[in-house]
Amino acid sequence: MKLQELLKNIQVLESTADGAMEISGLCYDSRRVRPGDVFVALRGYSSDGHKFIDAAAQLGAAAVICQEKPEGSIPYVLVADSRLALALASCEFFGNPADEMKLVGVTGTNGKTTTTMLLKHVIESVTGQMVGLIGTNQNMIGSRVLETEHTTPESYELQRLFREMADSGCKYVVMEVSSHALTLSRVGGVSFEAGVFTNLTQDHLDFHGSMEEYAKAKARLFGQCKALAVNLDDDWSGFMLEKAQCPVFTFSEKHSEADLIARDIRFSPEEVRFVALIGEGSIERIRLGIPGRFSVYNALAVIAAAHLLGLKLDETAAALREAKGVKGRVEVVPGTMGFTILIDYAHTPDALENVIRSIKEVSPGRVVVLFGCGGDRDRAKRPIMGEIGVRLADFAIITSDNPRTEVPAEIIAEIVSGVKEPKSKFTVIEDRERAIAWAIENQRPDDVIILAGKGHETYQIVGTEKRHMDEREIVAKVLAELKTD
Repeated sequence: MKLQELLKNIQVLESTADGAMEISGLCYDSRRVRPGDVFVALRGYSSDGHKFIDAAAQLGAAAVICQEKPEGSIPYVLVADSRLALALASCEFFGNPADEMKLVGVTGTNGKTTTTMLLKHVIESVTGQMVGLIGTNQNMIGSRVLETEHTTPESYELQRLFREMADSGCKYVVMEVSSHALTLSRVGGVSFEAGVFTNLTQDHLDFHGSMEEYAKAKARLFGQCKALAVNLDDDWSGFMLEKAQCPVFTFSEKHSEADLIARDIRFSPEEVRFVALIGEGSIERIRLGIPGRFSVYNALAVIAAAHLLGLKLDETAAALREAKGVKGRVEVVPGTMGFTILIDYAHTPDALENVIRSIKEVSPGRVVVLFGCGGDRDRAKRPIMGEIGVRLADFAIITSDNPRTEVPAEIIAEIVSGVKEPKSKFTVIEDRERAIAWAIENQRPDDVIILAGKGHETYQIVGTEKRHMDEREIVAKVLAELKTD
């Protein structure tokens, strides 16, 4: 490929590179540069790629795309935003694979993973076509599972994944689109057949600084969509509707003016049921085997996205009836007798409140919640989660999550600082494994114990080390020990 082909859609401010030169690859990690590559210098939060231009040149880089002129003789292409340049160059390098498939992007604070997993199932069931998935839990090409590090991969890896999906026969891709990805231009140059906004609650303020900036980041997706589905019941829906640059399809439980409405909602410990109405012509009974009020909104988001893709409501409803739960999202742990253990990814104030309230609606006994907060992340939400968790649950166990480089006891102290309930309603057990064991050992008949925060994760990050820790294994071990006592 010639350099000028790679730069096709990039606004170049200045260049000393020969556009006719042949380039062999594209790279943004100076340590992985190979002879003939174009090196893209990215400004990060812990390092600046511009400092490694010389290192890339020594490894044989043919040219560099950068935001500031490099020293030395390496040919350069000066741009205003090298992250966006990497995204656009990656699109060209891999032959614009996203254009060969229909993409659905789901953004919001909560519900992205469940919505994308359910939508993948619906599209495959109704159309018979292979669907790619990109998300927090995993990436998938049809039924093949790929490991993932970020909710939305860096743009180069994303385009490489799109190429693999297209070449494997995927006709659709359903993906979670994080606020980080939108801010950092990871989906630059990508056009979405449909976008979905689930909700917006406090999270990632360590990165965005304010809810307003967080909302603006989410809304960036809407400039890249042909159509948009919006949860009209969310407090930020008005903001999102103002930012929309395409036709909008709204869904709601509360507002009769929405395009898609849920009525006659019924809950049980095993499922949710409701009637879905689209306009005056389509009505269908919906059943989803995932308990909780949030499951109504996840189902509505899926139905709305399917509608925008042209799928019929009755076919979508039939597919949802056959859908299974998602790992780490209100996941029932087997092997208990007389009580229930759920694993859920709830790690924001709103998500924690939703899961506790939803389970209290159907639990015959106490609802006990175990939770913590991650280190090196939004500190402002810690006391808020402490207040919510202890107030709403019948009993709470405050413990460690992923402390990362922070001291676990100090994180817990910030959580406890928000608690207004009496000390009889909660306990603090710093070691998460021991906290889980304590919860099980002190359970009562018909209790529902919610292990919140880790969800699909099978590790705990302590310092910079990722240690194996699967809550399912911990529960099984404790239950086995109790049976032998």
